[in-house]
Amino acid sequence: MRGSAFFRSIPNLITVGRLILVPVIVATISAQAWVTAFTLFVLAGVSDGVDGYIAKHFDLRTELGAYLDPLADKALLISIYVALALEGILPPSVAILVVSRDVMIIGAVIVSWVLEQRVEIRPLAVSKLNTVVQIVLAAMVLAAKAFGLSLDPWLSVMIGLVVTLTLASMAAYLAQWLRHMSG
Repeated sequence: MRGSAFFRSIPNLITVGRLILVPVIVATISAQAWVTAFTLFVLAGVSDGVDGYIAKHFDLRTELGAYLDPLADKALLISIYVALALEGILPPSVAILVVSRDVMIIGAVIVSWVLEQRVEIRPLAVSKLNTVVQIVLAAMVLAAKAFGLSLDPWLSVMIGLVVTLTLASMAAYLAQWLRHMSG
């Protein structure tokens, strides 16, 4: 029985491991240990796929995992964007936008709960695309720093995509939330 409980918690343990990696990755960015930062970022990304695969394939999905997984993903992306902005690699306005979107979503959920109109946030297509583009930009920047690659001309294009998709995602979630709250 004990082994079974451990087996059932493997996806959540992997997710917790990803959460633990967040401050380590930020510290490596701050120390400008770019190869390590890039490697750990890739490891975190792989762990996200692995925990999801295990949870789905072995039917080990849990309510805790449903909260932990997106929390770990957002903690990772927000922290990396803020760290890269603090290092002067990404514009601070991009980091502020990425953080603001997630704060808006969390705030909307909290207001919904307080007003006893609990809202279930389901990822929208634009939000999924936004997350992918945010990950690609972070990986691109870390890889460029790690391996001495040029970001020209792609950095401006990717920043533009991140800004556009983040704003579109914010608008879509806000519209969905407003419909829910007035319905």
